Amino acid sequence: MNRITLFPALALALTLAACDMAPKYARPALPVPDASPQGPSYAVGDGVAIVPAETAWKDFFVDPRLARVIETALIHNRDLRVAVANVEQARAQYKARRADIFPTIGANGSATYQDTPFSQAGSGRTDIYAASVGVSAWEIDLFGRVRNLTQAAQEQYFASVENRNAAQTALIAEIANAWLAMAADQERLKIARDLEKAFGQTLDLTRARFAKGIASELEVRQAQTSYDQARSDIAQATTLVAQDQNALNLLTGTTVPAGDLPTAMPEGDVTLANLPVDLPSTALLRRPDIMAAEDQLLSANANIGAARAAFFPTISLTAALGTMSLGLSNLFKSGGDTWSVAPSATLPIFDFGRNQGNLRYARATYDAMLATYEKSVQTGFREVADALARRGTMTAQLEAQTSLRDSARVGYRLSEARFRAGIDAFLTTLDAQRTLYNAEQSLLATRLTRATNMVELYRAMGGGLR
Repeated sequence: MNRITLFPALALALTLAACDMAPKYARPALPVPDASPQGPSYAVGDGVAIVPAETAWKDFFVDPRLARVIETALIHNRDLRVAVANVEQARAQYKARRADIFPTIGANGSATYQDTPFSQAGSGRTDIYAASVGVSAWEIDLFGRVRNLTQAAQEQYFASVENRNAAQTALIAEIANAWLAMAADQERLKIARDLEKAFGQTLDLTRARFAKGIASELEVRQAQTSYDQARSDIAQATTLVAQDQNALNLLTGTTVPAGDLPTAMPEGDVTLANLPVDLPSTALLRRPDIMAAEDQLLSANANIGAARAAFFPTISLTAALGTMSLGLSNLFKSGGDTWSVAPSATLPIFDFGRNQGNLRYARATYDAMLATYEKSVQTGFREVADALARRGTMTAQLEAQTSLRDSARVGYRLSEARFRAGIDAFLTTLDAQRTLYNAEQSLLATRLTRATNMVELYRAMGGGLR
């Protein structure tokens, strides 16, 4: 065999490594209906809707203050940094596993000095120098064990990327909801202060009437309850605003500038309004959490192939090509070429069920990942359906709450005027005060629900990656 004999042997081994024991993968059928639910709770399509998965978050969130807060969070949020680090870990593990497919080529040099007392050549001193290049214990992947393990690691890496993407979409939605919650609490604080002022004037009037003997102490106490309730709500709303700011600071990973914080609930939309009113179930496959679940399923499928390959012989190769001489100066001269090839094969005969147990474990893991994937699809479908159902009735609810608030305002003004004129008892005014207060709070809650519903619908439909 000559100097190049080793290379055809390596090429032959690579050619033979073509078997794959992994089951042929086919994407499971989606365990949900083909389209979004229909019914009285769901709106009818009107106009051209955006595609959330293709709409950048900077385009979707139209309030510049909120957009700046989200951009800050994507830079500084610690949970997102952890997700990025997890991606790098999975990538490194995949690269390390992929290296097992190829032989590790190493160089070796040695020198041997010996002296034998019975040498017939005179001096018993012998110096032997050797240098070689070769591979050691390289597994020839005839049955795909190494390749399937490599594919499993690759799919784990892909899953980590999608988990990072899912973390981003969730973070954007969480930031938007926290920002809107602070806006609502600022508005709640404003409402409480306005009503405290109005109720305080009524309380002063009632006390004056009581001092003149026109009103009773009961009416004074009743007026005091409305005033004290407004005072209590001011204190509570003040606390909520501070807590909302703390939550935003934690989510962004830094202190949010005061100019980017909301001072009241915006009158207009903070997001685009032309979201779709229905969604084919296949669109769920663009959600990062569902893509991560499928990557985990593919990884489990590859692990089955690796477990099956363990039942077949493991063939490895150790080979070297080098030179040897009795003098260091003659080491690389002709005439001292050496080579060695040492293939080996190991076939499991009695392993007391180890390989069978590993195969059963791999199959059970696949079944678990399949159920996880299907549950992810079902969860995504439910989230979209819930958001669409909420959106379908939100316009009517908002109109009703606005009308209720307007009527309560007029009723309060009329009842207070009649009370001042001595026409009605204070109990009518007290009821009007409470009705107005509840109507203001309900309308604010409805406006907040509408805004957060748009954010949730955008996230549930796969938006937030671009």
